[in-house]
Amino acid sequence: MGIQRRQTRTVRVGEVSIGGGNPIVVQSMTNTPTADVDKTVAQIRQLVNSGCKVVRLAMPDEEAARAVEKIRAQVDIPLVADIHFDYRLALRCVEAGIDKIRINPGNIGAKERVRAVAVACRSRGVAIRIGVNSGSLEREILAKYGAPTAQALVESAQYHIGLLEQFDFTDIVVSLKSSDVATMIEAYELFSERFDYPLHLGVTEAGGERMGLIKSSIGIGSLLAHGIGDTIRVSLTADPVLEGPAAYDILRALGLAGGATVVSCPTCGRTRIDLIGLANRVEQALRAEPMTLKVAVMGCAVNGPGEAREADIGIAGGVGEGLLFKRGKILRKVPQEALFDELMAEIEQMRRERFSEEKDER
Repeated sequence: MGIQRRQTRTVRVGEVSIGGGNPIVVQSMTNTPTADVDKTVAQIRQLVNSGCKVVRLAMPDEEAARAVEKIRAQVDIPLVADIHFDYRLALRCVEAGIDKIRINPGNIGAKERVRAVAVACRSRGVAIRIGVNSGSLEREILAKYGAPTAQALVESAQYHIGLLEQFDFTDIVVSLKSSDVATMIEAYELFSERFDYPLHLGVTEAGGERMGLIKSSIGIGSLLAHGIGDTIRVSLTADPVLEGPAAYDILRALGLAGGATVVSCPTCGRTRIDLIGLANRVEQALRAEPMTLKVAVMGCAVNGPGEAREADIGIAGGVGEGLLFKRGKILRKVPQEALFDELMAEIEQMRRERFSEEKDER
């Protein structure tokens, strides 16, 4: 039995639907100067190729906001404007064709500024993400709770949802991010018990490639496993192009996205092949695999067809040779140096068979 996702309302961001049982949307954010149109467009295209369905752009100043129209004209993916402090930048971005505005409740300013953004977004069909962040909560809420607790994050989100609803705006996505994983998880759980707005999951300031992925996997993965979450970003202090594949790895590990999942044993004294190198090679070869597939790369016969019997296809090492097996049944013995090529050839055959089946069904 798969994960039962919690039902949320649907919010449209350009041509992408978030919430309402739609597939979980992977996002990232550019780190180029937004005003540099050529560099920003180039990075957006890289992010699209890495699997991202929505891309966020920093809007630090008027020059960045003026670049939105030129960027919008060159890319098809939905774009989000990240607004801090100056609400007028949000208004300009809406006019320029942005698909979503992200505002931070702690620094956007007075109620009338939020109203101006809501009115502009409603008139153009632009969604708003209320981006609550533990590092920039409103002073009064922080004073009330004494720290950026989960309850404080939810109260901040609740207040600003009320504001937008007061201005007759409900195309809302919410995030409640903290650099503390436990706080982040609790905040999203509390929120999901009270509201049906779609949730953007993420751990803020998660760290570099290694620690950022660990924290994100725990935080995002824990919530997704309990059915919470409609769109995700794996925030890394690294090349943003790494964020999309990391997000899909989390989704695949939970059975929430298609593609290939590679399972492999940790090696031991029985291993007589370069299992680490082989597993890495297989993972790299299948990173963009569109077919839903479970592939096993095992070190010996003990961990081969037996422990990996649920894999669609797999290989197991031996002494000078290995086994190629399919759904727990041995297909044939293979020379050790040919294990990778034989596995890839068998996967290609499975692709052809599946394509033929789908064509017949149509």
